[in-house]
Amino acid sequence: METMQLSTTQRTTAYRSQVFALCMLVYVFSGTVSTLMSTYLPVVVGDLLGRADQAELNRVSAYVGATFLYGWMLGGMSFGYFGDRLGRVRSLVGAVVLYGGCTLLTAFAPNWIIVVVLRFAAGFGIGGVLVLTTVIVAEIWPERNRPVALGILAVAFPIGILLSGLVNYFLPNWRQAFWVGGVPLALGVLIAAFVQEPDSWKRVRRQPATAEPGLFDPQYRRSLWLGSLAFGAMLVGLWAIFSWVPTWVQTLVIGNGQKERGLSMVLMGSGGVIGGILSGFIVKAVGHRCTMLFVFAACFVMAGIVFKTNTVFSPVVYLEMAVLALLFGISQGTMSAYLPDLFPTQLRGRATGFCFNIGRLVTATAVFFVGTLVTVLGGYGSAIFAFSGTFIIGFLAIWSAPRSSDKK
Repeated sequence: METMQLSTTQRTTAYRSQVFALCMLVYVFSGTVSTLMSTYLPVVVGDLLGRADQAELNRVSAYVGATFLYGWMLGGMSFGYFGDRLGRVRSLVGAVVLYGGCTLLTAFAPNWIIVVVLRFAAGFGIGGVLVLTTVIVAEIWPERNRPVALGILAVAFPIGILLSGLVNYFLPNWRQAFWVGGVPLALGVLIAAFVQEPDSWKRVRRQPATAEPGLFDPQYRRSLWLGSLAFGAMLVGLWAIFSWVPTWVQTLVIGNGQKERGLSMVLMGSGGVIGGILSGFIVKAVGHRCTMLFVFAACFVMAGIVFKTNTVFSPVVYLEMAVLALLFGISQGTMSAYLPDLFPTQLRGRATGFCFNIGRLVTATAVFFVGTLVTVLGGYGSAIFAFSGTFIIGFLAIWSAPRSSDKK
């Protein structure tokens, strides 16, 4: 009997590890696909537009970036709903195939309008992947080690950013780079074949039909808005920095800047990986609240140092960006562990999707004004730093939250 129990435990552990590995991989390539266009953006837009002035280049770049974020936001909310109703795994497969297929098709795009459409669809899929992988891992992992597992999962995104930097470093041809979309397509097939729905979701679906809790029910409303404001504040600042760092770097260097752009993204990704790994251990030691207060304050200070003190490119820039990315990694790991536990199983997908993505509405809309900010504020560095003001909003949101919400 003892041997049988041990064998069952080993099988459970092995299965859990396999599911985690697949979730980690599709999360990694979500990060790659998300930032691949940002890394190549000056090249892609210039290639598709041909002879065009800087104003036209900025306008089309804003369309590409903003529509991707709108897709990401809508996908996160939609696939969160699909995950609650149709199943976590079935919905995840659909999201993975969508973003992988559209990324692959981008390699053949004949004009910038097709790129915009495909980026919207890829963002829609990525929004679903980030929500559903987080929910699946939260539901299959033992509670005692869940913050660490979700913190490690969160590092997958910066690993993907690192990978996009490596792709840019070795592949100057942007069309070749977008063939990376074929990898998520293969991973989607593996998930469909080997991953089962979490037991907690199956138990909820077997229960007699009752009135399900609503997303804005009074007992969850405070958690919903707190999570949305804190995560959204970090997201706006993070996305502005990650999206526009390659273009900012380009303004500081002489020449095409390919290697500087690529290495900058590699270091940003590396810092995020280390920060995400550390996040679970930091949360277990000091709690979510103290961790997030420190991260929001430190991100604001580092953004000022990076984007307001550098007027020419130097090796110091690499170090400063790596530190900023380390803080981002800690924040992502902390929030990924915190948000799913605020809501019950039957509401978890929708609520996590809402918190993860409502901030992208602000981010996507703000992208349209980056060109104006660059002109008014006198450069990309000042424009990017303007977005870091959201870190102050996040700090105030966490500070005003009741201490009882801090879960060690």
